[in-house]
Parts: sequence; structure tokens; C-alpha cells
Amino acid sequence: MLTPLGLSPSFGFGDRLGLATPGHIKAVKGTRFAPVFSQQSVRENTRTGRTPQQVLDDARRAVEACGWDAPWGADADHLKTVEDLPPFVAAGYTFFTVDPGALVDNAADRDPLPVLQDKVGGQDWEQLAGLYLSENSAMAWPPGGRIARFDPQTLLRAVVKYGRAVAHTVAIYRRLSELAEGFDFEVSVDETDSPTTPLEHFFIASELTRQGVRFTSLAPRFVGRFEKGVDYLGDLAALDDEMARHAAVTAHFGSYKISLHSGSDKFSVYPLLAKHWGERVHVKTAGTSYLEALRTLAVSAPVLFEQIWVLALERYPSERATYHVSAELARVPADLALPDLLDDFQAREILHVTFGSALAHFGAEIRSALLEHAEAYQTNLQRHFRKHLDLLG
Repeated sequence: MLTPLGLSPSFGFGDRLGLATPGHIKAVKGTRFAPVFSQQSVRENTRTGRTPQQVLDDARRAVEACGWDAPWGADADHLKTVEDLPPFVAAGYTFFTVDPGALVDNAADRDPLPVLQDKVGGQDWEQLAGLYLSENSAMAWPPGGRIARFDPQTLLRAVVKYGRAVAHTVAIYRRLSELAEGFDFEVSVDETDSPTTPLEHFFIASELTRQGVRFTSLAPRFVGRFEKGVDYLGDLAALDDEMARHAAVTAHFGSYKISLHSGSDKFSVYPLLAKHWGERVHVKTAGTSYLEALRTLAVSAPVLFEQIWVLALERYPSERATYHVSAELARVPADLALPDLLDDFQAREILHVTFGSALAHFGAEIRSALLEHAEAYQTNLQRHFRKHLDLLG
């Protein structure tokens, strides 16, 4: 049943090819997670040449063919403008993720005070100061003493950094509420240069709540690096400590889940999510299903895979521009067998972000080969995602 999933623990399965849902169903069956089988961003739709309707129809056909009769969701991912909404609403999506990251002022972390004071113009500083600095305001006291309270400068930085992003999110939510009823709504500020502090998380959640936004999940930018298709890069102890303070914020509000974006293959992080948030989690994955498709091709159609790899090496310098990745062409080991490329950090990121070129050049051949070897593809997906889901508890 396609429906909003609310606060149930949930897991998003991106499918860039429209062929992965049977494997996703095998992986999620019997777990505690409500699945989001249809999850695609405007950026991904542009690169794959698929429409929101086609993405949802592909997932729905697989759901019906496999006999999945439990709730599942469809996520219109990383929406940036109100103009992005209509095709997803018309198709029947149940989950809408707003990404106001372009309006986050990353420089606010280091701007001197006069610059911040100049930037805050146009926002109602006096009202916000009364709400967050007053001894008599509940908003002046973040949850449980786990994080420091606002002072004038930390509030000023939070307002400058996230104020315009919050206002943009409110505008999109209000427009969406005019177009649709009964939906999950997620706010994502994860694709930014600077981390979201727990105090800034508190400010975002407070402002959204105060302005009437009923959001199901929120994706902050955590410390460290959450790159595409590889494990976490950073200090896990520092992340653990930071997540504990973010978890205090979500517990204080009690009305939304934490969401982990670029969540595929973050095997070292999943136990921390389970530890700090328990049931109140949502994880998004996307390109890792495509990489498992390539793993299938590396064995079953090696000539095609080699052509894809050559093209990926050619296209990576330009296509990496819109992704947070750090792979370098010169660091790819020269002597790896084809299937082993799918276990190499550099190669995984290179293949991950060049999917648009691969599908433009070889899309028909890729889909034909995967349909011919559907069982192997489903087996690879089931194995890979059960590893994710088991570590999440």
C-alpha cells in the first residue's frame, strides 16, 4: 500500500534503472523498516531521462508482481523550488524532501560580527532575540542541558546561516499543503560545506515548528564526510559524541525522525544511528543499487562493464562537480580485476557519479543484460542491503 510512513523506521531505496525493486523487496522483507521503493531527485531524473511518473510506475509494477502488501513510500527527493512539486504530486508521491541548501550561508560560521549584523538585515532579529535569548522563553533553553544555550552571537550566526533556508522551506511546505494532503515531509540541509551544530539543529526545528511546518524527518549535516557509495570518512568518536547531542534535540521535540542522506555503505555509522535514535530513523540510499547492477555486469557482461568503466574514467572530472566525492583517477589501482573495482573506494565513487553518462551511452544494453541476469542482480541487492539493514538493528 503506497502511503505516508510517518514515524516508523524507514529506509529509502533509490533505483536509477527501474529494475532494482524486486531485490529491494527481498532485502527488506522481515525487517522492522518501512521501505521507500520509489526515491529519485530532480537531478537524478534529469540524468536518467526518466520522469517522476515513470519512476513510481516502475516501483509499483514490481511491488504488485512480488506481492508486497505492506506499507511503502515514494520520495520526491531533494526538491529545491515550488516549481519542482507538481509532477511528483500528480504522480502520487507520498514523501517530499526539500533541500534548501543553496540558501544556507556557510560563511556564517566564520564571519566577523559586523558582517553578521549586516547580513541579518531583512530578518526579524528583534523577534528572534526575544524568542531565543529571553529568560522567560521556552525556546531559550535547549533540551536537557545537553547543549549550550544561545548567546547573542551564536543566535546571530544561526539566523544568518539558516534563516533564509528555513523561510524557503516554509514557503515550499505551504505550497505543497495546497496541492496535496497526507504526506511525509523531510527537510534536508546535509549537502552543505559546514556541519550543522546541535544548537543550529535546535534552531531549525524550533523555527519550522513555530511556523506550522509538520515535518516527519530532518537531515542535518553531520561532522565528517558522507560521500557517495563509500563508508564514513572521519573520527567516529567525534561523530558519536555529536550524534548524542543531536539526539537530545530530536528527543526534545519528539515529533520527527533523524534522516541520514548519502546513507549507502555507511557501515561504521549504522550502529551509532541505532544507538542514539532507535526507531526514529530514516536512511536514504541511491547509487549503491546502481553499483550492484555494475557488479552483476562485471561478471555476466564483462565487455559491457569495461566500456562503462572506460567512459566513467573519461567523464568523472566533469561529472564529480555536483557531488561530494574525493576519489582521484590517479589513485585507482591499475591491476584490479573487473569485479574487484566495485570494492575499491576510488572506483566506486567514479562509477557512482558517472551513471548519467553510462545510461546515456549504454542504457539499453545495461537494462537488457540485467533483465537477462535478473536473479543474479536481485541476489546482489539482497546481500548488499541486508548488510545495511542488519547493522541498523
